[in-house]
Amino acid sequence: MVPRHRFDSWGDRDPGGGVTANPRRPPLGSYPQTRRHRRCAIIPVDRSAVASQGLQFAEGYVVEDLVLQTARTLAREVGLRAVMPGVGATLRLLAAAGNARAVVEIGTGTGVSGIWLLRGMRTDGVLTTIDLETEHQRIARRIFLEAGFAPARTRIITGRALDVLPRLADGVYDMVFVDAEAAEFSASTAAALRLLRPGGVLAIHGAFAGGRIADPAARDPDTVTVREVVKAVRESDDWTPALLPTGEGLLVAVKRG
Repeated sequence: MVPRHRFDSWGDRDPGGGVTANPRRPPLGSYPQTRRHRRCAIIPVDRSAVASQGLQFAEGYVVEDLVLQTARTLAREVGLRAVMPGVGATLRLLAAAGNARAVVEIGTGTGVSGIWLLRGMRTDGVLTTIDLETEHQRIARRIFLEAGFAPARTRIITGRALDVLPRLADGVYDMVFVDAEAAEFSASTAAALRLLRPGGVLAIHGAFAGGRIADPAARDPDTVTVREVVKAVRESDDWTPALLPTGEGLLVAVKRG
């Protein structure tokens, strides 16, 4: 005798693996349309609309205070695009989850992402932030003070990141955040692998290449570079990665031990 599967209350399995008709089963269409059945009806969902609305809500989920709003306004005035609030909140979360004490930021800007990072780091943590523009860093220095961070909490280095990074110590950093030109992504990723301790976090902003990352016809140098870095991190044995749909795309990877 073939045992009846517990989910086949209206049919028996035959030896061939199929289900034989059960005379106790009501014919199709004979079930009463009760209120309970009507509530269980499948309603079509516009997934693209849900995703779009969800992303908009997520970006404003954590409200920025006056200091961050000021830093964002100053960024626009000097022609910079600061990270969106959703990216900032993610950076703060990553720093807090890793109990980060030493963080490297490539791209100081006017201090928007720096404030988010500092607010997630340990109270004795130090943010090393690198930028080529002295004027931007002057603004960021003032913003950090207004946010309540003592000068000792930041190490502001003016210069080209690829020239500065080789001078930083190996394996002592908890997190590296890259918000730079796409042309520097590959070298910055290689530097992060050297700088981070095992379990340290790499975060690269701009991983969607301006929305062109999934378009095979997009072959401009920046898109190709971003696509190669995203693929290399995904396939590397050195990283445990995820690509987060926040801001302009945030590639996050944990350095394996």
